[in-house]
Amino acid sequence: MKLQRLDCDFSICKVNTLSGVDFSREFCFLSKTDEELSLVCLTQYAPANALERSDGWKGFRVQGVLDFSLVGVLSQISALLAAHHISLFAVSTYNTDYIFTKAAQFESALQALAAAGHEIH
Repeated sequence: MKLQRLDCDFSICKVNTLSGVDFSREFCFLSKTDEELSLVCLTQYAPANALERSDGWKGFRVQGVLDFSLVGVLSQISALLAAHHISLFAVSTYNTDYIFTKAAQFESALQALAAAGHEIH
């Protein structure tokens, strides 16, 4: 599997309004449920009115468009990282998956994935 590192710093936020969210930025992942409104964005553009915020995340994406019939993409990555005691935060889009780890564990995560045969770009 080919993985592309994203050389950006990310924040994961809990918000109650979208008023401070800049959707024109390169990365802006929004999730809304009956219980919460969550945002993953570039740290420098995290909204000041966030209810809660976790900074210090780095990420990579699975390269290419993933067919919906594919099974186990996230499972394979999460199991490998779990075996190395690395927690993750995943976001799936229509095209692909994005995986985030805390910055302190990011290089170790990429090394573990590369050692397992994944191509890192």
